[in-house]
Formats: sequence, C-alpha cells, structure tokens
Amino acid sequence: MSTPETSRFVRLRVELVLEVEDADEVTKAALSRIAGDPELPADERAQAEVAVTEDTAEALAYLVDPFDLVSEVPGIELQQASWSSEPISYDPDSPDWDLDEDDDRRDDEEEGGIG
Repeated sequence: MSTPETSRFVRLRVELVLEVEDADEVTKAALSRIAGDPELPADERAQAEVAVTEDTAEALAYLVDPFDLVSEVPGIELQQASWSSEPISYDPDSPDWDLDEDDDRRDDEEEGGIG
C-alpha cells in the first residue's frame, strides 16, 4: 500500500484507564524521577515537584513517557508526542465505557461512505 497519496506518518491513539491503588507510591516515583533528572532546571524542578505532590494524575503523567511505548519498535521514529492525565469517575459496567464504541462508529462511517 505504498502509493504517493499514502502518508508515511501515522497517528497512534491509545487510551488507558488506570486504577491508582497507592497514590503515595505514584507520587514518590514521580518525585524520584524529577530528582534524578540532571537536565531539569531548578525552577522547573520546583514547579514539577509541587504539581506531582498536589495531583496524582499529574504525577502519573510525569511517569508515563510515550517514547518508552515505541522506542523498541523497529522501523519507526517518534516525530511528536503529547499526553495528559486526569482523574475520572469510572464504572466498568457502564455502557459509557465501551472501549469498542469508537471502532464501531468508524466502521459505520466507512460502510456508509462506500457506494
């Protein structure tokens, strides 16, 4: 599928819902990562320490690195990454959390576009 119209760039979307079983451990790990970063300027270090101490979701975002997810995949180079985290209300039994919902919607759109 190598045509001139086919882009060699791919957007990979990943959505995770994590249960934080020990917020203190997450915060300690984030603080440890911050302390171990020799390239982080002192003012940014202080801001990061405050952010991860006040918000477990921020601590988790500090620990998760998209580069780590793809660094071992052969034949690719990460061009751009962004990520965020936020606390949510989660009910695994709710139909609102059907992970295949977006896939089903895309399948419907694709079928509707075929004439």
